Amino acid sequence: MVNNSIENSQVCRCVEILLVEDSPSDANLTMKGFVNAKIANNLHWVEDGETAMNYLRQQGEFADAPRPDLVLLDLNLPGMDGREVLTEVKYDPSLKRIQVVVLTTSTDEQDILHSYNLHANCHITKPIDIYQFIEAVQLIKDFWLTAVTLPSDSSI
Repeated sequence: MVNNSIENSQVCRCVEILLVEDSPSDANLTMKGFVNAKIANNLHWVEDGETAMNYLRQQGEFADAPRPDLVLLDLNLPGMDGREVLTEVKYDPSLKRIQVVVLTTSTDEQDILHSYNLHANCHITKPIDIYQFIEAVQLIKDFWLTAVTLPSDSSI
């Protein structure tokens, strides 16, 4: 797990983000995008679905992990895939209010439809171009971390 804290001169609650991504290069690009965004957040990275569920349920090594405000979820993960993670999150009363952004290479209409049927908050296809990828992360930041009011831990 990587913890990337970003300081901000404003007094505010840091947004807790869980990145569930098996590709180290995509994870690094995402983290770079959040660093460049200069918004107060704590970005935690896990590489598979089982670890993501342990993190979200604060089990094992993640017993003291903060509850994420936002999950960035790849669909194509080894073992427990992103669809299974999304299903468990959205049907668990203690997790279902966590905002889940599906961030994946899949452009398959069935994957998009299935993500929304499982109550994903949005589905974003990862651009292949590095600059477009960083721009997509900036758009996530602009919408989910600036425009949207996320529930606090106490309301989950």
